[in-house]
Amino acid sequence: MDMIKEWILENRITEVECLVPDITGNARGKIIPAHKFLRDKGMKLPESLFFQTITGDWPDDDEMIDLTDSDMNLKPDEKSIRFVPWAKEPTAQVIHDCFVGDDEYVDIAPRSVLRRVLQLYKDKGLTPIVAPELEFYLVKKNIDEDFPLEPPIGRNGRPETARQSFSIDAVNEFDPLFEEMYDFCDAQKLDVDTLVHESGAAQMEINFDHGDALELADQAFLFKRTVRETALRHDVYATFMAKPMQHEPGSSMHIHQSMLDREGKNIFSNADGSNSQALLHYIGGLQTFAPASIAFMAPNVNSYRRLIFGECAPGNLEWGEDNRTVGIRVPASDAKARRVENRYAGADVNPYLAMAVSLACGYLGLVNEIEPRDKVTTDISGSPYSLPHTLEEALSILEQCVELREILGERFVSAYVSIKRKEYETFFQVISSWEREFLLLNV
Repeated sequence: MDMIKEWILENRITEVECLVPDITGNARGKIIPAHKFLRDKGMKLPESLFFQTITGDWPDDDEMIDLTDSDMNLKPDEKSIRFVPWAKEPTAQVIHDCFVGDDEYVDIAPRSVLRRVLQLYKDKGLTPIVAPELEFYLVKKNIDEDFPLEPPIGRNGRPETARQSFSIDAVNEFDPLFEEMYDFCDAQKLDVDTLVHESGAAQMEINFDHGDALELADQAFLFKRTVRETALRHDVYATFMAKPMQHEPGSSMHIHQSMLDREGKNIFSNADGSNSQALLHYIGGLQTFAPASIAFMAPNVNSYRRLIFGECAPGNLEWGEDNRTVGIRVPASDAKARRVENRYAGADVNPYLAMAVSLACGYLGLVNEIEPRDKVTTDISGSPYSLPHTLEEALSILEQCVELREILGERFVSAYVSIKRKEYETFFQVISSWEREFLLLNV
């Protein structure tokens, strides 16, 4: 706490937002006066916050929830302290880890799950390096949820009606918004790199610099919050839904991954620059456990609209080099930058869980020396869909995957399945406009 105290006093902070990423990847916690935050050196929150569904409901399985609603001890991660740049008063935000007692991580906290997987690599003398690419849409404010989303109005007074992939001018339509977004990111020391216009109407992609997996998960978590806040200040919404509009592409969060040994050498490349056996085994793990991992990579009912119907969405289990029609891609790179890109995750993922499960699949490939399928060198975008079709199907596959349950934690996986199954059941109870239009008077 000494470093945090010094930072708060130096920057004359008056309030502290104490953040905990929940199962959905959104921020829970408390806002505390700075003097009280420094005095108490932590806080408590009930463990039940990790059992809430996206609708605020609770799983039907009572065994999952401690009915005493016991408190967790929350401790701030001093590396995560940052400004809240949009606050009127000097305000800090700091991400907290959750503990049972003083030193045992709460096993169902997303940050704890990622730490658990990273420890497996540390025990092997390996350090994962990741770089997420996160897509999102800007849309008109949607006050009535019965109406479809629409592209926002840019500075020319018109919404986008044609595809504008990589267009500079299309990005400049929202210059004030993105300038403020970059200012907010700079103030928070978020290592955002390139901003490009993707193929959807007002769809953007931001790339992060590569680095430590936990740090990059923190940054993706904070970036989502930052973009939503910036968009509201400019009277539009920013959405990370996987498939927000029927006739537009889905949004993804591709995860680039490489692996360093104790000497800092990238083990995914041989001395002559060719792909190493470690890379192939890592890919073999990603392929083998992809169906079970989809429950995390596509965590919401809407996620499967992207996978099944989205343009350029990875609906297969294949891998290839510099081939964007496969689910697992090895980008063209030199030996030091050799990496694998997991293309399954949607923009709606919890970044901690998406990174944890992707690294877990690769770990299983490494330790079990799983050989991948033959490399694909052709366009297979028209190949049959070979992933789970629904959230319910994905959860059933996850339940049966002993290896992932063991790595991620039995209690965590059971809790996650219960939460997501409740969300699926709640969704299935809703009567859609399609049903009213085509079934009401025709069946």
